[in-house]
Amino acid sequence: MNTAKGPAPKQVTVRVFKHDGTEYRGWNARVARREGSLIVLDAEFDIDVQHHLLRDIRRGTRTVEYYWLDRWYNVFRFLADDGDTKLYYCNINKPPMLDGSVLSYVDLDIDILVQPDLSYEVLDLDEFEKNIRRFEYSNETTKQVHHAVNELVSMIEARDFPFVPEPELSTT
Repeated sequence: MNTAKGPAPKQVTVRVFKHDGTEYRGWNARVARREGSLIVLDAEFDIDVQHHLLRDIRRGTRTVEYYWLDRWYNVFRFLADDGDTKLYYCNINKPPMLDGSVLSYVDLDIDILVQPDLSYEVLDLDEFEKNIRRFEYSNETTKQVHHAVNELVSMIEARDFPFVPEPELSTT
C-alpha cells in the first residue's frame, strides 16, 4: 500500500529488495519530516558496513535520506562528524511503498555518487544491463530508470533540492 496521505510514523524500518523479491538491506530511521510525497529520514548506521565504493562506513555514520513516494529514485546525504555533507549517494529504484511503519523499495542497480562539490559519476550501468535480462525488466521499467537518471543528473547540475545545503536536523 503506497500511503501518500496521512501522518507519517515517527520511526520507520527501511527494507530494500532486489527485483526478484530478495531482501537486500534493512535499517531503522527517524522520520524528520513529511511534505506531500517526500519523506525525509534521519538515520544512523548501527553496524560497520563495507561498501564496494564507499569503503568502510563506520557505525554511527549519519545519513539524511530523501524518498519520494512517486519517484524512481532516492537520495542519501552522508554526513561527516561535524554535520557537513560528506557525499550524496543516489539510488535508482521503483517508487517506494510506505505501509504503516515500513518503507520499502526495489533497487534497480544504477547509482549516482555525488561529491560535496557536486561532481558526480553514474555507476553500475553494466549491472543494470545484465539485470534487464536476468530479472526481465519491462520496457516501462527500463524507460523509467533512464528517466530517473536524467532527472537526477539535471537536479545535480542545477543544484536543485536536495543537492543544496540544508539546515542540520536535530537528533532529539
